[in-house]
Amino acid sequence: MNSTIENLTKKYTQKELPQMNPGDTVKVFVRIVEGGKERTQAFEGIIIKRRGSGVNSTITVRKIFQGVGVERVFAIYSPRIEKINVLRRGDVRRAKLYYLRDRIGKATRIKEKIEKR
Repeated sequence: MNSTIENLTKKYTQKELPQMNPGDTVKVFVRIVEGGKERTQAFEGIIIKRRGSGVNSTITVRKIFQGVGVERVFAIYSPRIEKINVLRRGDVRRAKLYYLRDRIGKATRIKEKIEKR
């Protein structure tokens, strides 16, 4: 029983993904079907939450669009996700950034992590 689950899990987690953490600004490219046509749409925002492991892992990405906060949950290993680009690495001290929901404007800024060479 467990071996079949592991085989399926291994099959679906083959996708090469960048290292992502809460606080990072990412651009997620999602395939969308409209009528008979399929197109790619980008969703850019800050990762406020990461949960699950393996095939079940998801990220919640938040952005402000026309003054309204928009959050979207993406299953990382979903076939609908084309690719994920990490634009900025955020320097945060907690795993869940729910406090960003209560902030507006410049207060939502996150320090950028300076990486060692």
